[in-house]
Amino acid sequence: MKFRSDPRQIKGSIAPLMTPFTADGAVDHAGLANLVNWQIASGTHGISLGGSTGEPSSQSIGERAAAIRTVAETIGDRVPFMPGTGSAKLDETLELTAAARDAGVDAALIITPYYARPTQEALYVWYKTVAEEFPDLPIVAYNVPSRTAVDIAPETIARLYRDFDNFVGVKETTKDFEHFSRVLHLCGKELLVWSGIELLCLPLLALGGVGLISATSNIAPVAHVELYDAWVAGDLDRAREIHYGLHPLVDLLFVETNPAPGKWVLEQRGLIASGFVRPPLITPTDAGLVTMKRLLAAGEQYLSPVDGFTVDGNTPNGA
Repeated sequence: MKFRSDPRQIKGSIAPLMTPFTADGAVDHAGLANLVNWQIASGTHGISLGGSTGEPSSQSIGERAAAIRTVAETIGDRVPFMPGTGSAKLDETLELTAAARDAGVDAALIITPYYARPTQEALYVWYKTVAEEFPDLPIVAYNVPSRTAVDIAPETIARLYRDFDNFVGVKETTKDFEHFSRVLHLCGKELLVWSGIELLCLPLLALGGVGLISATSNIAPVAHVELYDAWVAGDLDRAREIHYGLHPLVDLLFVETNPAPGKWVLEQRGLIASGFVRPPLITPTDAGLVTMKRLLAAGEQYLSPVDGFTVDGNTPNGA
């Protein structure tokens, strides 16, 4: 809750955690706490949970709320915590956002409601309802049209930003880079915008974005911190070097559906006890593993050290 009154501190590399499961499919809370501690030890500027990379649609609201509490308790006030609390259903979104608020999170990341394909007016009413229900909690829209089949228009973002003091920003997970520019042009530099597209993280900073929420930071948190810090310091050559150096690891994460490849990497490196993903996802196929291993070798220098944070069964050694 330390950062709730000043959401502009939620900047830099915000790691969107993968949710570890045990081999039989239960949420692995010890493994989750281990990942949080490893991320913070790696210098990560903030933590998220429950975005697409965290498999939220395969979990119950109770499971998601319990995971948020575990992360909040593990973080304390060391870094900002902005979990995803959205669902396709409004009552579930309000219930989970309330649980997150009570757990002491710094902001709530609300995905556009998926499958129903609401109009822009319906999206405005959706976010208006959430913002009015939680006036003291910073609300951030999560725009990911490849997953939800709906795109929140720049004009709708601008309308919400103008009408509600606690509507503070948007995580843009769209490859339409013109969309980024139009959002910032309409809202101005005070709107907080994070990129959720791995290879657009550095370009968004140039337009005025405040940070990145990159799935690749699950396996390479130090590199993402260094990329952001290099940008802030004006070392553009170093920022670009890291950006291009991360390409193989970015490609690795999407050889098959994210987060299955990334969980495989975390398991191989001993950071989680199992790479299990819940249905309808499956663990990587043999053919996928061939490509993943090649890409892992190509990007190995950008993987972050795991010393002190490997696990034995479900017990973190470094937590």
